[in-house]
Amino acid sequence: MDTTKNYRITQFSIIAILLGLVVLHGCKNSADSNNDPPAYSFDLDSIKSRGRLTALVDNSTTSYFSYKGQPMGFEYELLKRFADLHELELDVKVVYNMDEIIAMLNRGKGDIVAANITVTKDRGKRVSFSESLLKTRQVLIQHRKNPDKISDASELGGRTVHVRGGSSFYDRLLNLEEEIGQNIDIVVVSDSNDRRILNKTIQLIEQVANQEIEFTIADENIARVQKKLYPSIDIDVAISLPQNIAWAMRKPDTLLLQAVNSWLSKEKKKNDYYTIYTKYFRARTVLKKKLKSEYSSLSGGISPYDDLIKINAAKLDWDWRLLASQIYQESKFDPNAQAWTGATGLLQLLPQTAQAYKVDSSLLKDPAANLNAGTSYLAWLDECWAHTITDSLERIKFVLASFNVGLGHVIDARNLAQKYGKDPAKWDNHVAEYILKKSEKEYYRDEVCKHGYCRGAEPFQYVKEVMERYGHYVNLIVEEEAN
Repeated sequence: MDTTKNYRITQFSIIAILLGLVVLHGCKNSADSNNDPPAYSFDLDSIKSRGRLTALVDNSTTSYFSYKGQPMGFEYELLKRFADLHELELDVKVVYNMDEIIAMLNRGKGDIVAANITVTKDRGKRVSFSESLLKTRQVLIQHRKNPDKISDASELGGRTVHVRGGSSFYDRLLNLEEEIGQNIDIVVVSDSNDRRILNKTIQLIEQVANQEIEFTIADENIARVQKKLYPSIDIDVAISLPQNIAWAMRKPDTLLLQAVNSWLSKEKKKNDYYTIYTKYFRARTVLKKKLKSEYSSLSGGISPYDDLIKINAAKLDWDWRLLASQIYQESKFDPNAQAWTGATGLLQLLPQTAQAYKVDSSLLKDPAANLNAGTSYLAWLDECWAHTITDSLERIKFVLASFNVGLGHVIDARNLAQKYGKDPAKWDNHVAEYILKKSEKEYYRDEVCKHGYCRGAEPFQYVKEVMERYGHYVNLIVEEEAN
């Protein structure tokens, strides 16, 4: 149950009012985590040297989620485009306690905040905001069958409204009290670090839909998406003027801010930008289908075969989300997928591989049979590498590469790495570098290579993409469900 605290201004005297305002102001700052550390800088030049942009995001319908194994979200898609433009990997960190997200940015836990953040004067003292991604209003969320439903924000005096602490909704309600000359019973609901709990505002909307609470506040763009999921809510009462939604960056990181703004000013003139916008904010029927699907991360699932994947992953002592990522890479969870080579089913097994594990080729399209044979083959590869690659995470990468291109080619790449002074027990920047070089005559004809030419880009990308997608699944599918 959420911990709540009611903030009320009790009017005893002028002195009491002044004291109350001081206390209220202090509580507001505390909720917004305004005690930031000294300025930290890690600007675009440093980010490019590292090769990775780290974004702090919200697990929500518009910021970042997954559907049928693929990461999605309005802000995620835009971030990916910006990162690709600058040849950066995108590292996404989900923040479950939104009260802390700006402080986390200023502590260097990320480079940019992309979490449907409203631009406010107070936040502008702590971070730099990009150009606006979009404009939205704050709206009142109430049940449409509420017998005491209101039609104007001025009617909120004396009513109880639940909002997230430290949010712009809380600030707006304080201002609204002044405007209407009446107290509003503001119930401040704390965010949570519990990964099983989604965006607090979305959770409060669900509580209104279930008639557990009477009112909450949300940005209109979010409210319109949620209304598709909860048709019983009313979102027609606006309580603010249009406000800007933008990305946040640290004050000293001026190069990053300039690059983001330059990119946004051009991107917003392209049709692609509005195609992405429409996908998440206007094509709501399609989005509703994705969000309600059991294969959405917001529902805790990845694929129709999660139960089978968990059983087979246990045989490997793998996180089931890792095996799910590999299956997506192979077949996109299509049990009928078939390549020109004859590779078939969820793990794209060749008939001879399946037969080695006593699975008839006629059963390759059967998910259970395919996964049973496929994970048996993965277990054999793991055993092959166990003697030379003792680090379990590194060994997984060698196993994945071997599954994709064959054990012999990976052994060749390892031998080349050792010959040229790299660490033969590490994949990234070591053996991976030489699997790429196995497409070059100078290397595949080297005396330490026994298996000839290899299109090394394929296993290189295979391992990279499986591991990156696994990272998304770890972000979005909670650990309790992963076990």
